[in-house]
Amino acid sequence: MSSTLKPNRASDIIQSAYRVNLNHLIRNYSAPVAGAIPATKQKYVPTSGTYPKGFLASGIHVGVKPTNTQFPDLALLASETPCSGAAVFTKNRFQAAPVTVSRQVLEQRSGEGIRAIVINSGCANAVTGRGGLNDASAMGHAVDTCFDSSQESASGSSSTLVMSTGVIGQRLPISKILSAIPTAHSSLAATHTNWLLAARAICTTDTFPKLLSRTFTLPSSPGITYSLAGMTKGAGMIHPDMATLLGMLFTDAPIPAKMLKPLLTHVVDRSFNAISVDGDTSTNDTVAFLANGAAGGEPLSSLDSANGEAITGVVTSFTQQLSQLVIRDGEGATKFVRVRVINAASFPDARKIASSIARSPLVKTALYGKDANWGRILCAIGYTDGLSPGAVVSEKTSVSFVPTDGSESLKLLVKGEPEAVDEVRAAKILEDEDLEILVDLGGGEGEEGREEASYWFCDFSHVSVRVFTLYTSGSLQANL
Repeated sequence: MSSTLKPNRASDIIQSAYRVNLNHLIRNYSAPVAGAIPATKQKYVPTSGTYPKGFLASGIHVGVKPTNTQFPDLALLASETPCSGAAVFTKNRFQAAPVTVSRQVLEQRSGEGIRAIVINSGCANAVTGRGGLNDASAMGHAVDTCFDSSQESASGSSSTLVMSTGVIGQRLPISKILSAIPTAHSSLAATHTNWLLAARAICTTDTFPKLLSRTFTLPSSPGITYSLAGMTKGAGMIHPDMATLLGMLFTDAPIPAKMLKPLLTHVVDRSFNAISVDGDTSTNDTVAFLANGAAGGEPLSSLDSANGEAITGVVTSFTQQLSQLVIRDGEGATKFVRVRVINAASFPDARKIASSIARSPLVKTALYGKDANWGRILCAIGYTDGLSPGAVVSEKTSVSFVPTDGSESLKLLVKGEPEAVDEVRAAKILEDEDLEILVDLGGGEGEEGREEASYWFCDFSHVSVRVFTLYTSGSLQANL
């Protein structure tokens, strides 16, 4: 008798094994049932914070998604006075209605006189036609009416940015949202609890709310303590091409609108634009930054000044930490990986190569399988598009695994020559949740290449595939 399995029998065995292996890997979401945050993720949720003066937050339950009967799904973040605003948006060709509306608000106001950001979860309001645009505009104007409307009337445009997140292609239950906005406004407060409620309200498949805050000083005003706060959401459809998912930054430092946009663009390229979960760029990606100057001090006049360099460093570090929380919460992820490309001819070259490695399914699955298959890393480097001539020279390229415990790096490839890899040590390094992949390009064809870039990403697991395939089927009991 032939040992070859009949097709149907082979399929049955594979499916059976798949079901058995997944039983202990089912992901616990924050939204369903009791809304509990997984024990392993609780360390990422702050128990207190230092928030910027003059900013208020709220998060309330509306029931945007019918299955959500109790959890916050409408967030409102507002400044007590009009402030500077800037945002970067998705480059996906199917841009969601709130992206279009928020871009128009910032353009019409030249980034000045912004009062608030309103965000709903449970529905993306994307690919919803003219009706979706009307809904997004209505949300902004409903918030405007909650404030002193004199400035809004004078400019003839809204002062509120609008964001939405959830399933694409469905209309918002706009009447429910509009009727709840006054409650969101009356619930505004400066407490840590309110900020955390707002961060929770923007979650979809996230397993924990992503919120950070910190204080800093500037050279021109050493006696003034400024605050910076930020929140973000996302666990899937993450591979930004200018921004990412949804992110909001707030500071009481005096940053004029003309300085805010270039600052945001710079830091996003090194943070939110440098993360990848599944390689997909969302229709709704938006990162916004509001600055109200409530703490006082000298307004920022140049990003090249001492103040400009200081605040660029602070915000870059902060947004890197904030965006990395998304990778910590990647759908089905078991690993948090940094790929660092050094000694590149240019920053764009380094960033493109890092991005190529971060989105490679074969690299991601090898890491999940704890397989030190560095050939997949080299392959991803080799097919990277858009590099400058001579950016990669095989005889100069080196690849290493860098353990997070501070021990010596494991060299995999040195100047184009493969190393005899200690498989036992490689397996031990890959057992850890955190890992760094170091790619040294050796300067490419030139001798002066000293630029570098980093990307942060996660692996692909059995659960990743399960989540990706069941997102809209109802099988995931999540308050999306």
